[in-house]
Amino acid sequence: MLSISNLTFRYGGRAIFDRAGVAVAAGHRCGLIGRNGSGKSTLLKLILGELHPDEGAIDLPTRARVGHLSQQAPEGVTALIDFVLAADIERAALLGEAETATDPGRIAEIHDRLATIRAHSAPARAAAILAGLGFDHEAQQRPLDDYSGGWRMRVALAATLFANPDLMLLDEPSNHLDLEARLWLEAFLAQYPGTLILVSHDRDLLNAVVEEIVHIDGGKLVMYRGDYDNYERTRAERQALRAAEAAKQLAQRRHIQSFIDRFRYKASKARQAQSRIKMLERMGSLAPVARDEEIAFDFPSPEKLAPPILTLERVEAGYVPGKPVLRRLDLRIDMDDRIALLGQNGNGKSTLLKLLTRRLEPMGGSMRRAQKLRVGYFDQEQAQAFSADRTAYHHLAELMPDRPEVKLRAHLGRFGFAQDRADRRVGELSGGERARLLFALITRDAPHLLLLDEPTNHLDIEARDALVTALNAYDGAVVLVSHDPRLVAATADRLWLVADGTCRPFDGDLDDYRRHVTGERRAAERNGAQRPDAPAKPRAANRRDDRRAAAEARERMKPLRRAVQAAEVKMQSLHREKEELERRLADPASYSGAPAGLAQINRSLAATRAALDAAEAEWLAAHEALDSAEESARSPIP
Repeated sequence: MLSISNLTFRYGGRAIFDRAGVAVAAGHRCGLIGRNGSGKSTLLKLILGELHPDEGAIDLPTRARVGHLSQQAPEGVTALIDFVLAADIERAALLGEAETATDPGRIAEIHDRLATIRAHSAPARAAAILAGLGFDHEAQQRPLDDYSGGWRMRVALAATLFANPDLMLLDEPSNHLDLEARLWLEAFLAQYPGTLILVSHDRDLLNAVVEEIVHIDGGKLVMYRGDYDNYERTRAERQALRAAEAAKQLAQRRHIQSFIDRFRYKASKARQAQSRIKMLERMGSLAPVARDEEIAFDFPSPEKLAPPILTLERVEAGYVPGKPVLRRLDLRIDMDDRIALLGQNGNGKSTLLKLLTRRLEPMGGSMRRAQKLRVGYFDQEQAQAFSADRTAYHHLAELMPDRPEVKLRAHLGRFGFAQDRADRRVGELSGGERARLLFALITRDAPHLLLLDEPTNHLDIEARDALVTALNAYDGAVVLVSHDPRLVAATADRLWLVADGTCRPFDGDLDDYRRHVTGERRAAERNGAQRPDAPAKPRAANRRDDRRAAAEARERMKPLRRAVQAAEVKMQSLHREKEELERRLADPASYSGAPAGLAQINRSLAATRAALDAAEAEWLAAHEALDSAEESARSPIP
């Protein structure tokens, strides 16, 4: 379907792609990944013909229909349903021609083709896609200009999906979606019959949808079969093998060079020395394993406050007097809370966060905060408001004019802005770097409560994993809104559902919420399918029993989940330590010093591997205990 060969493309004097090549077969769903700035969006533009390669070729079948998700939100007075229907250009053209055609033969051809492309069912299919992305029947009849940019981007996505192209290119399609719409998109793409190239930093979406991964690595396109988890395992194995091969070759070269240096000028050994010089030349040298830049997140620890740090009692909140968006808010936050807000976009999740930050004052009820409470608030609008001409250091110094420079730079270093990086203009930073700068600014005074509104939108997968680790190590409370289910599952131990004009605790975990979203009964999953002849319990009693059982199960599983998270953090630390030791072992400089230094590296590597094996055993035991507890919670009550 798509063939890329010897692709070379330069931008600003830098080679984005250097003789890269890959082939994607028809009907395959492929994930395109790489660090921020590696060239993912550039490659999509090259495939679309918006950019042209300096060398090489990109080949597609002659009549292949290519669809892509525009980065520009549509606008105008066209109704949503009509905008989506217009995305099928062939159908629109045929319907227009059918109204004016007079030749009986051509009329027959038109109607035959309309039947082939299922034109009669197009309105229903378009409506179903819009509904899946959060637009009910009434909303579908309203004009585009009635909606914000984020909602109009959903309409653009709906139009791309409805067009059903032979090759579909999607660049971060879940960025503007809430969790509910993202779950629908995941199911839709998993069944997509055409060829799909999906750029995403959402590990769960990639695992659910794609069959192969193309990784942009050092200007090359490297194909891995399977989902993202398989790619990660395979790449780690390849890197370890390359590091071992490089170390082995380096040891061979040192041995040969030692012979040459010793016998080069001895007549009796000159011939053998010359032979070994030629052997060295033929050997060449393996390129060192490229070590990924480590992403930094390190939240400063606040001093402890007595619980609760914040309470709401019968609070109402909104923007227009007399028209509250949220009512009857009875909530409590303690310092050890990890809370994720669930609910469709527009239900009031961001409104609740603004209320908690005091950017909105309550319209009614009472909100009490601990006297010394400090709050850090993250939202994307703040990252967009940075001054492009000022540096990361200047932004922090402006907020903390009395703090010594060394302490300001130390704090920026917690988030990857060490040394000269802190002095780069913000206009030169990627979206992920701006997000890290915002984290540095909102945590400058060690807040007790972090409020995070879609914190991962511009973070790549490695940065998202680093954020998960940092949040789990943070000593304060966290309330987050995120469409990334992995972030929610890995960090939150409480879920609040924002719906029906209020916010209340959700009884269950993220899997329960998935079933809730898809209309399945939570009680049926927890208590087992009821026999056809079994008497039905009253629905109210069922719900009370469910809530009580869910609360008890969560309390039992809290320490088990924390044990799993602690084991994961330990394993990640040991993995990094192991990779560093392997890198040092592959570094030629390690062989130029005293033999004792090399021996110490090998001893440390052996000890780290043993510790990693033990940590993996701990993780497996903790995971098995958690799985067993969850299975018991799901088992039918005897």
